[in-house]
Amino acid sequence: MFSSFKQFPLKLLHKMILLMSVLLVISIGTAAFFVFVVLSDSLEKNVGDNALNLAITVANIPDIQEAFGRENPEAVIQPIVDPMREQTDAEFIVVGNTEEIRYSHPDPDRIGEQMIGADNDRALLRGESYVSREEGSLGPSIRGKAPVYDEDGTIIGVVSVGFLVNEVNDTINAFRTEIMFLLAFLLTVSIIGAVFIAYHIKKQLFGLEPAEISQLYLQKETILQTTYEGIIAFDRHFEPTLINHAASTIAASLKYSHKDEKENYLVGLIPASMVEDVYYSGESLSKQEIPFDNTTLILSLIPIKHEKESVGAVASFHHKSELDVMAKELSQTLQYADTLRAQSHEFFNKLFTISGMLQLGKKEDAVQYIQEETNIQQSRLQFFIKNVSDPALAGLLIGKYNQASELKTALHIDEESSLTSLLSEQQRRTLLTVIGNLIENAFDALAGQPDPAVWIHFHDAGNNIIIEVEDNGPGISEDVTDSLFEKGITTKQEKDRGIGLHLCHIQIKEAGGTIYVEEGEYGGACFIAVIPK
Repeated sequence: MFSSFKQFPLKLLHKMILLMSVLLVISIGTAAFFVFVVLSDSLEKNVGDNALNLAITVANIPDIQEAFGRENPEAVIQPIVDPMREQTDAEFIVVGNTEEIRYSHPDPDRIGEQMIGADNDRALLRGESYVSREEGSLGPSIRGKAPVYDEDGTIIGVVSVGFLVNEVNDTINAFRTEIMFLLAFLLTVSIIGAVFIAYHIKKQLFGLEPAEISQLYLQKETILQTTYEGIIAFDRHFEPTLINHAASTIAASLKYSHKDEKENYLVGLIPASMVEDVYYSGESLSKQEIPFDNTTLILSLIPIKHEKESVGAVASFHHKSELDVMAKELSQTLQYADTLRAQSHEFFNKLFTISGMLQLGKKEDAVQYIQEETNIQQSRLQFFIKNVSDPALAGLLIGKYNQASELKTALHIDEESSLTSLLSEQQRRTLLTVIGNLIENAFDALAGQPDPAVWIHFHDAGNNIIIEVEDNGPGISEDVTDSLFEKGITTKQEKDRGIGLHLCHIQIKEAGGTIYVEEGEYGGACFIAVIPK
């Protein structure tokens, strides 16, 4: 039996319906049992009280008390008692003397006979009025007993008023049937309600089973706690319901100029006004910069919706510096790729030239060409070995020579240039980004220009490293000069440009330096970067 349950496990919906139905049956069944018990006890007590009150009333009737002194008491008592019995629906009203001889009875033939029940002693001997339950001549009955007194207060008889137990039970059963129908109706309605509640709960859980919910929860926790981005979820009251480890770490690292400023941020991180705007508008907010004293966060907010209604919001954020580092690395990678491509292209061009000369039998010309190229390359190598101590920077500049040759652009490096200081890793990264992007910018500016040329000068004399990159292009418009180093600002028409100068500006600013642009000697733009050693 149990193995079959394991083979066919109940789904959550069926479990909830079954559980609530069982609980309802137990609850209503228990309530019904106590109702029946209380009803039976209450009805029997009520019948007993009525019997007792009627017995006391009969015992205190003066005519009945006086009739005990006559020769034929039943002639007086029976006509008085019998109408009262019929009016009160009592099964019997029996009046007897101290010898328990009946003076009245529903059956006149039993008048003068001995009373049955042996429960009159308390009334006849102690003068008590009470309720008893005994077997009588008419069957089991609930009786009210009261003593009858004469004028001197002497007990002269007893009154017994009774209601048959069977009739009381019939009354109880009649009530019980009505109550059973009512309880059955309530149980049916309750089970139907339980089914609707179960379906509603299942809907709220998106139809998922407990095992699926558990699996999703574990997956969610693992993803949240391992992602490098800070994530915070807010409910409809803008209270945080979820904060991952990265968010806690970032929150602990933030600094504020004024203590009061922190009160305007939810969890000390997210501007409350932004969360409210996203919640009420139902529209997402992407890549917003949130400045703090010691860092800048990049924030994105999206509303949580259920059936097209906002029920909360989720914020994701990270340090802007992390994005800048990735952008720098990407920029450098692209520069290296361009350099390698240019070197490869230039190398093949020279090989094809040499191959053509050899095929034409121009061996001496080929040897002379090789010698000239070798001298040029050796001259450049000697210059870089002498004046540029960092191999990465030297490699970048050599690559830019080859790229310039491919672009038919003259690239001139001032012979007085020198950069022999020992560089830290951060300085190397900064110089690679700045020099690479400034030269690349110059190449772009010269596209379509006659006799394009770029001039480069750098030196590290004194306390700063100074880099100058100039071209003979159209120059920089005054309209964009002030905002030239902002993200997305460019003089080119292509989409997704305007990143290089922004990266240069960020790198130099972090290093404590400056960068600016002025009109060059050859009519184009001249960029000057000053970076502290």
